[in-house]
Amino acid sequence: MTQESKPSLIERLHQAQQYLDDKAKAKVDPHYIEVPDKPWRVVLRYKESVFDVDYSNIAGNPSAGDGAEYEMCFEPPMAPSIGFWVGYRGTGISFAKSLRKKEGTTLSFSTTGAKYGANLRLRGFDMNEMTLISTIYGDGKVEDLNGDGHLGAPVSIASLYLNGYYVFNGRRYSQAAAYNQSVIQRRSTGSLLAGATLHMAAFDFSDNKNAAMILLSRNTGRIKMHQANIGIGYGYNWVPVRGLVLNAMAMPTVSFYNRVKVYKYDCNYELVSATGPTDDYGQWNPQTHTWANGKTQRPAPNDDNDTTWLGELDSWEAGSESDYSMLRLNLDLRVGIAYNWSNYFIGAQAQFNNFTFKKDRCKVNLYDAYARLSFGVRL
Repeated sequence: MTQESKPSLIERLHQAQQYLDDKAKAKVDPHYIEVPDKPWRVVLRYKESVFDVDYSNIAGNPSAGDGAEYEMCFEPPMAPSIGFWVGYRGTGISFAKSLRKKEGTTLSFSTTGAKYGANLRLRGFDMNEMTLISTIYGDGKVEDLNGDGHLGAPVSIASLYLNGYYVFNGRRYSQAAAYNQSVIQRRSTGSLLAGATLHMAAFDFSDNKNAAMILLSRNTGRIKMHQANIGIGYGYNWVPVRGLVLNAMAMPTVSFYNRVKVYKYDCNYELVSATGPTDDYGQWNPQTHTWANGKTQRPAPNDDNDTTWLGELDSWEAGSESDYSMLRLNLDLRVGIAYNWSNYFIGAQAQFNNFTFKKDRCKVNLYDAYARLSFGVRL
């Protein structure tokens, strides 16, 4: 009597792969979508990214001549990066490193199927430039305080982008054909898509070396933004010749959750006109956050030529404020082109997202876009 031998680990993996391959091919119409026999892909990518943020707010009551209007603009230069993507069928992970020194790192994960797609992108970088446009109202005067230049310490910027979509015509239309080349589009067709997006961003310039910028921005040192969107869009794949596909997709979205959290910082100087003598303040004590005369804040000198006080600037966290916005309209635009031959493929893709927030006196406009070139091989 013989006992049937159990399948080895290699045989089990082969069976699992065969099951996944058969399932992938069964879910699409082969007249429109070709599922390559070789499931693994290694892709080399070159990418240019743009990430701009405009934050504006109003403090006090400028219409009554007391308060301030200000706008902070974070506009880093185009960030070139090079990286790779490795994956099986529609699922994989990528890593990219900026070609500029200390310009940041991007890590992403993506997965696609016949009727769905999802991708997660994490990005972090530092920059030393920020533009401040500020108008101060007080004592019957209007004063513009604008700054544009090199900061004392880098601004730390981090973002998380999570996107998922559903393809209604998934048997004949593939969004992935133009963006990660997990399948090949054979005939032209389009589809409605439903999507959802979560976007989180954080900006931190609270280093004490930036105390002058914190003071000019009305005691703001950190900003966190959270937004969730849903939308309906349309994508179309045009196949002029075999192996070549051009895609365009547009999806207007509505944000149903918006929050901006601003972290406030106190400073030992304030931008007000002195109402009394300022030579009795003595030395500043950073441990107790007081001057020798017991006061916390000292009026900044009105003399523009006197910059010695900037060396005494100190700041510390003093709480936070959160604002919530109602529904906002945003936009997700994508274009892609890919060409497949033998076991190789090349592609070019671009994506543009804008996120807006507005609540009473607070407004945030965020632009996140990229253009990418890729070359890959199937294994």
